[in-house]
Amino acid sequence: MVATDRSREIVLASASRARREMLAAAGVPFTVDPADLDELALRNALLAEKKSVAPAHIAEALARAKAEDVSGRHGGSLVVAGDQVLAFGPELLTKAKDQAAARATLLKLRGREHELHSAVAFAEDGHVIWSRVETARLFMRDFSDAFLDDYLVRAGDRICQSVGAYELEGLGVQLFERLEGDYFTVLGLPLLPVLEELRARGVIAQ
Repeated sequence: MVATDRSREIVLASASRARREMLAAAGVPFTVDPADLDELALRNALLAEKKSVAPAHIAEALARAKAEDVSGRHGGSLVVAGDQVLAFGPELLTKAKDQAAARATLLKLRGREHELHSAVAFAEDGHVIWSRVETARLFMRDFSDAFLDDYLVRAGDRICQSVGAYELEGLGVQLFERLEGDYFTVLGLPLLPVLEELRARGVIAQ
């Protein structure tokens, strides 16, 4: 059995409220130090490097880059970083900059399916030691224009913090008819594999 070292600090390299809440609800002790990287530039560099790059690979590469960045300033700690990419066919969608962009995104996704690729990476002393990507497929229902208007008012600008302009743990669940995959993956972190790896490394109790 792996010994448990509860004195070891876990650092979450993310400003994501959903990721913070997931780890906290699971009883994992951690501090927060978001990565300071130009995600769009990194994504564009990956796309420029290869003519065809899988969305899951982009998510994993971004999570690894964030983990390495933050781990370099937290020697001895275990840094956990995540990233999520929404693929709508060949198109990769990003967070909406405002309500008008959120409306355009939701109209594009309405009545169609898309994929969310959620990646996580662990790093120590500036080096990635583990990473994982999980994918979920979501099927958005063909909601009415009136519903969309009401949704945007009720959801507010907060939806601009989430890729796809929805939060499945809140009002956004009403946009969907079904999903295939893990619920936590949709929220932005493959939580069960994360907990399993933390136990395997003795960071939390077996």
